[in-house]
Amino acid sequence: MFSTVPPPAALTLSGAYPASLQLSDVRVGRISPIVVGGLVRLADFALTIFSGFLVAALYHGETEVLADPLYAAMIAIAGVSAVLAFDRLGLYSSQALAKMHRSLPRLMLGWFAAFAVVGGVAFFLKAGADLSRGWLALWLVSGAAVLVAERAGVSLVVQRLAKAGRLQRRAVIYGTGPLTEELIHKLEADQGMELRIIGVFDDRTDARGHASASAYPRLGTLDDLISVSRMLRVDLVIVALPLAGESRLHDVANRISELPADIRLPAQATQIRLARRLYSYVGPVAMIDLHDRPIADWGHVAKWTFDKFIGLCALVLLAPVMALVAIAIKLDSPGPVLFRQKRYGFNSELIEVLKFRSMHTALCDATADRLVTKSDPRVTRVGRIIRKTSLDELPQLFNVLMGTLSLVGPRPHAVAAKAEDRLYDQVVSRYFARHKVKPGITGWAQISGWRGETDTREKIEKRVEHDLYYIENWSVFFDLYILAMTPLALLKSENAY
Repeated sequence: MFSTVPPPAALTLSGAYPASLQLSDVRVGRISPIVVGGLVRLADFALTIFSGFLVAALYHGETEVLADPLYAAMIAIAGVSAVLAFDRLGLYSSQALAKMHRSLPRLMLGWFAAFAVVGGVAFFLKAGADLSRGWLALWLVSGAAVLVAERAGVSLVVQRLAKAGRLQRRAVIYGTGPLTEELIHKLEADQGMELRIIGVFDDRTDARGHASASAYPRLGTLDDLISVSRMLRVDLVIVALPLAGESRLHDVANRISELPADIRLPAQATQIRLARRLYSYVGPVAMIDLHDRPIADWGHVAKWTFDKFIGLCALVLLAPVMALVAIAIKLDSPGPVLFRQKRYGFNSELIEVLKFRSMHTALCDATADRLVTKSDPRVTRVGRIIRKTSLDELPQLFNVLMGTLSLVGPRPHAVAAKAEDRLYDQVVSRYFARHKVKPGITGWAQISGWRGETDTREKIEKRVEHDLYYIENWSVFFDLYILAMTPLALLKSENAY
């Protein structure tokens, strides 16, 4: 599962590269193996519990046994023990899930181990006489059959996902030389590696650095790496630079920290040996974590579920208010009710955000080249009200359901928005780090007093500072708190025009 792919021909890179890649080959939606393993854990537990109760009811010919606390306790113990045993035996890795025939002996070993735990508990509780041996025997056999059937189905699904590249981490490497060659050699030696290396990048010329590393051509500079990483939704950036070049390492790490990816430094980049718990591993290679991708794995699932459920509920509850606003806009001035504006979204990609139109149609500023100010003549009478109260933002609930926005996150800014006549990214050095997560309708900056106009350096710096704090400290409870405080923040509208 370890492979290399050239970058898409549509990209303009400074280095030579093969041009046979189709963008769809690598920019497929990735499914976290951690989430897949978690779902299979839940399935194992549920099937174990279900088979235990079903066999008990069929064997005894009555449903009363299902209410017996002893049977319920033993079934629960078996379910928990089975999952723990499977986990210890490595049965939730992508390799084990894909190759069911190889993991079958361990599956049976874990299942028998779970029954051994049940037998031990029953012995020490002196409850053996109260449990049917026939039921236990039938459950042992039928439960094993159910688990085998389940794992066979899971194996087919995982194999298809792996073949489509849905379980692979897309990676790029910055730096050429002996360190990179050693790194790639170790990664290639791991046949079970779920990694796809897109290419190697370096700013040094061939005279100072190596022209290539292993079979991987150098594809370009650091700017090219950032461009490719954004285009292909790279999951991992490995900075293969020695710690001796501290200044260069700092500059490179600072630049790529804006990417929504894990940033890792190979442990062999330094002779200092740290405690094992301080390392993470990419296959067999120990890594030092420089930056982690925010809201990943189960965090991503939780936030997606939160957005869809709360977003749909909010849309239903606020539909009458939105209808009244739409009627008021239509009666106040000619033109469409909704206004569409290009803004920066996740991974600095352009998205189209929906808003209620608050300006006269002929004066609408789609790029926000000129910020709205107090008593701005472009704003309609209804527009002043809905901008003050943020009612103009309500159509963005549709963006949430479509997946381009989140309920909570850094507010998306228009592409030409400026502070002190300079684009935001020219004012704040880490501005694009805001885009490591999906933007939101409301955010930590908005409820902390930095809502509204961002016409000065201080205002945009404070907003970015709060946005980065949110990204680094995200949790579902943090989102709930921000949503709960948003109505109170709307009462402070001195900077909203």
